[in-house]
Amino acid sequence: MRRLVDPLLGVLAAWAGIAVGSLVAVWLGPAYAPVEVVASTAIDIPPAPVKEWATSTFGTATKSVVVAIVVIAVVAIAAWAGSVARQRLATGVWAMFILGLIGATAALVRPVDSALAPAPSIVAGLVAAAVLAGLILLSEPRAPTVVIPVDDLDAPPVVVEPTVDRRNFLLGVGGVIVLAAAATASARWLGSQASAVASRLSAVLPTAAQPLPPVPAGVQAPVAGMPPFITPNSDFYRIDTAVVVPQVQSQDWTLTIDGLVGSPVTITYDELLSMPMVERDVTIMCVSNPVGGDYIGNARWLGTPLMPLLERAGIDAGADQLLSTSVDGWTCSTPIEGLADREPLLVIGMNGEALPIEHGFPVRMVIPGLYGFISATKWVTRIEATTYAAQPAYWTVRGWATDAPVLTSSRIDVPGGEIAAGAVQLGGLAWAMDGDGVSAVEVQIDGGEWQSAQLAEQLSPVAWRQWWMDWDASPGEHTVAVRAVNGRGEVQTGDIRDVIPDGATGYDIRTVTVV
Repeated sequence: MRRLVDPLLGVLAAWAGIAVGSLVAVWLGPAYAPVEVVASTAIDIPPAPVKEWATSTFGTATKSVVVAIVVIAVVAIAAWAGSVARQRLATGVWAMFILGLIGATAALVRPVDSALAPAPSIVAGLVAAAVLAGLILLSEPRAPTVVIPVDDLDAPPVVVEPTVDRRNFLLGVGGVIVLAAAATASARWLGSQASAVASRLSAVLPTAAQPLPPVPAGVQAPVAGMPPFITPNSDFYRIDTAVVVPQVQSQDWTLTIDGLVGSPVTITYDELLSMPMVERDVTIMCVSNPVGGDYIGNARWLGTPLMPLLERAGIDAGADQLLSTSVDGWTCSTPIEGLADREPLLVIGMNGEALPIEHGFPVRMVIPGLYGFISATKWVTRIEATTYAAQPAYWTVRGWATDAPVLTSSRIDVPGGEIAAGAVQLGGLAWAMDGDGVSAVEVQIDGGEWQSAQLAEQLSPVAWRQWWMDWDASPGEHTVAVRAVNGRGEVQTGDIRDVIPDGATGYDIRTVTVV
C-alpha cells in the first residue's frame, strides 16, 4: 500500500508548494511562478535548430507542450521523493527543495532584472519540503504499547502492534489538499483581477486622422474556401516566447526611447493616444513560417508613426539598430537603415478594437516588410538606439539574421483534399511586402508551363494579395505549384531553403487528387 501512497504524498506536497509559490508570484510577477519560469527558460535555452524543430512540429502549441513536459518532470521527481522519504526522509525533503532551487535558478537567468524573481520558486521548494516531511511523519506508525490487563493481574502484558493514526493522517492530507486548492484558486482569481482585461475593455480608441475607407469587396477572390482578406483577431497567428501572457494595464504602461540619443523620451499611454493616429493594412509574418505555412496574417492596424518620436529623441549617427524590449524582457533588433521608408508604427488597435492582450496590449510595434522577430515587439516598453556589436538581441545570439525583409512568396489555399473532375478553381495568397507589392502570380500544373492567375485588388503593397485560376481537372493525381512576381518584376525563387536564418524559400507545391 505504501508503494502507492508515498509517491502520492510526494505529488501532493509538490502541488502545495507550486500553488503557494504561484500565489506569491501574483505580487512579484506571474511569469515568475515556479512552473512558468522553468518552462520559459526551457524555451530560451535550446539552440535555434531545436527551437525551429519544436515550432515546425508543434506550431502554436509549443509553449503548452513545454509546460506539460515541465509538469510531468515535476510529478515524476516528486513521486520519487515521496517514495524515498519513507526510508530516507532527508533525501526526499532535499529533493523537494532542490526542485525549488531549479525554479529559482531559472528565474535568475531570465532577461527581466528583478532581485525577487527567485522568491516564488524558493517558497515553493520550502513549502513542498515541509509538507512532505509532515505527511511522512503523520503516516508513520505509532510506537508499540504494552497493555496490562487490570482485571487479571496474573495475565501476561499485551503488546499492541504499532498502527497509523488514520484520523490525524487523513486530517493532514485533507488540510494540504485544501491549502493547495485554495492557493491555486486564489492565485488565479487575484491574477485575473490584476490583469489587463478590465483595462483593455475600458480602452477607447481615438479616431485616425485619415481613416481608411472600408475594405472593398474586390480584395477577396471569388473562390469558395478562401481565407478572408482581413484575418480575424481570434484566428491571427501568435508566435512568441511568453509562456505567461504579460498583463499590462494601460495606466501603468510607459515607453522609453533612450540609448544613443540626444534627448531620451518617455511617454505614457494617455500621451500616446493624444498623438496623430493612422490606419494601415499590413500583413505580418513569422520568420519560422515554412513555405505554404500559416504563420502569417493581415490586419487593419491603428497606431501612431514611430519616426516622430525617434526624431524627438535624436538618434546618434553611430547607432545602427533599435533594440526594443518587451515587458517580459524579450528583445528585438531592428535595423535603422531604411527604417523611415517602412513607416514603423506603435500600434494600439487591431481590426477596429483595442489590441488583444495576447497580441501586445496596450502597445506593440508593427514595421511593414520585416519578419516579426526583428519588427513586431509586443508589450513594448523600451526602444534603445544602440549597435549590433554592443547589444545583440534575443534571436541574434541564437543564430538568426539581423536584417530580414519578408521574402516574396505565395501559397495555395484551395482546393483541399479530393475534388471532382471538371471545372475547378485554384486559389491562394501572395505577398511581396518588401518588393512594392504583388504584380503577378503564376501557376504550374504537373510541371508544365507557368500560367498567369487572376489577381484580386491590391489594397496595399504591404498587405497580401489574393489570386485564383480556373482549371479543367482530369481524374488522377496532379501537382500544383505557385509563384509570385513582385512590383519590381522579380520572380519568387524556387530554390529550397530552410527558415533559418532569414526565412524559407521555394515554391508551395500541393498534390491534388481528382476523382
